[in-house]
Amino acid sequence: MTPSVLPDVMCIGQARLTAGLDRFERIDLATHREVFGTMPRLDIGRLVDIAERVDLRGRGGAAFPMGRKLKAVVQSARQRKRKPVVLVNASEGEPGSAKDMVLLLRSPFLVLSGALVAARALQATEIVVGVARSDVAQSVSAAAAEEPTLRQMLRIVQVPDRFVSGEGGALINAVNGKAALPPGRKTLASDTGVDDRPTLLSNAETFAQLAVLAMLGPEGYASTGTADEPGTVLLTVGGSADRPAVLEVPSGLPLGEVLDLCSAAHADGVLVGGYHGMWLSTEAAYGVPVSRAGLTAAGGVLGAGIVLPLDEATCALGEVARVASYLAQESSGQCGPCKLGLPGIARSLAALADGSGGIDALDTARRGAAAVRGRGACAHPDGAFRFVMSALDVFTDDLTSHMFRGTCGRPTRGILPMPGKEGQTRLTVDWTRCRGHGLCAHLVPEMIQLDGQGYPVFLDMPVPPWLQSQAQHAVQMCPSLALKIAAQAPAQATGKRGKDAVKPVSVRPAVTRGPAARGPVTAGPVTAGPAARGPTARGPVPRPELPGPEPVRAATVRPAGKRGSNLRMVASEQKPSEFELDVSEEWIADLSDVGRQIPRPIN
Repeated sequence: MTPSVLPDVMCIGQARLTAGLDRFERIDLATHREVFGTMPRLDIGRLVDIAERVDLRGRGGAAFPMGRKLKAVVQSARQRKRKPVVLVNASEGEPGSAKDMVLLLRSPFLVLSGALVAARALQATEIVVGVARSDVAQSVSAAAAEEPTLRQMLRIVQVPDRFVSGEGGALINAVNGKAALPPGRKTLASDTGVDDRPTLLSNAETFAQLAVLAMLGPEGYASTGTADEPGTVLLTVGGSADRPAVLEVPSGLPLGEVLDLCSAAHADGVLVGGYHGMWLSTEAAYGVPVSRAGLTAAGGVLGAGIVLPLDEATCALGEVARVASYLAQESSGQCGPCKLGLPGIARSLAALADGSGGIDALDTARRGAAAVRGRGACAHPDGAFRFVMSALDVFTDDLTSHMFRGTCGRPTRGILPMPGKEGQTRLTVDWTRCRGHGLCAHLVPEMIQLDGQGYPVFLDMPVPPWLQSQAQHAVQMCPSLALKIAAQAPAQATGKRGKDAVKPVSVRPAVTRGPAARGPVTAGPVTAGPAARGPTARGPVPRPELPGPEPVRAATVRPAGKRGSNLRMVASEQKPSEFELDVSEEWIADLSDVGRQIPRPIN
């Protein structure tokens, strides 16, 4: 979650999740009831039935059926005779995503109402909300203070703002006081989740959709969207779009209409699904429908609803290389594909982007991506595979320019969003001391390789948390005392609007309501016409200056524990690769030698 300002909120067709945001900066409890009405109480049988009738899926990326999740939690709770827990994943670790942030800062009761509907149906005694940002935690806490039931049931846990913290197993670990990292083995939250209890885990938008479904019923919910995927979808559009926004659209709408509404210039390619998603060519992107089936058929993935067009003003290959380095840095470092595979892929792409790599670098990147697929301790390497391989397929003209002319002639402008984090460190070298002993490359091969003359070449990324001790050891062992660890200057978040700074948000329990307040949301046909495609909310909206709420005993924010010493190296089950290239087991190890295959000049 990178945006430092609240993006525009727009809607095409009927506003559901975004209802009321055209008139209110933040919807408090009284306003929520005026806009959405009273939330019905449903037993578990009815809740499962309506979720299955509309095939409600998770909106965090995996698209798992909500009905199956509910039934699995019920079955596990009955077998183990333990009360279940409802866990809302609002960590939103994807840098390009802002939809959950917008919901919880501006309409928190919609998300919490969906969680409460599920908790009552499951007879759960606790609702846990996992967040990464303090302003989001404060908004949720303020909302809980207004509603007596939530005040007693709600617990907020703040997790590190990292890419992998949003993985379901990592969030459960954080809530349980462990390091916010994937567990390295397949576990089901419905069996053993929070405090080892059966847990209903889904992301913030999914619970908001569940609330809308409970209010409208299956027929009303299905009055918009497609027959196979009824309802609306929340998208976060950024990248090179001149008007980045969070949009609510009916499923099945052509993606081109979304890009036009956000003033996205002619793009080299469009990334759909975030940094674990896939690139589409401009031609394919403009005609593809916004739905799981439509994007999959076009070679993409809906994922968490992230849409990032990339225009011709920036070097596409340089942008891809930046993200590949970020994915390598943000890994858990628990398996070979993350420790060696992802840094090797990032190194190859960096060589292609700066012109020092040729056909060999491209071949290494392709084979490296294929080698990590299906072999990781979690899904992170698989997501990196999709991102890298689809980029190499879409940006073929850029690849040709870089391989044969060394450059495409365009700078890398940092259009793809990247979080700016404090406290990071980098490995540096004093070239007046370095004698090219090469020991550092053997101690930290993930970050340091040797060029053709035996001198170190550094991967352009901060030292990951899981490499800190090895990096310190390499500094201590350097025979020439040339290697150092330097604190990185505080970086600004990159992206189209990453440099817009605002004051920290504080939340007040009430927002003055105007006379235009509407009644409850009701089902109805989607309006077709120019007015329906215009924005229904003003923006960008400054974060409301609101005094903090009174302390709430049951809704306090508890930082996640940091017990890094509990980490273990866990090998995943080997799965045969479906990639067409001949991938042998040696490829992951060979990635650590990429620097020797692709010499680069020392500046």
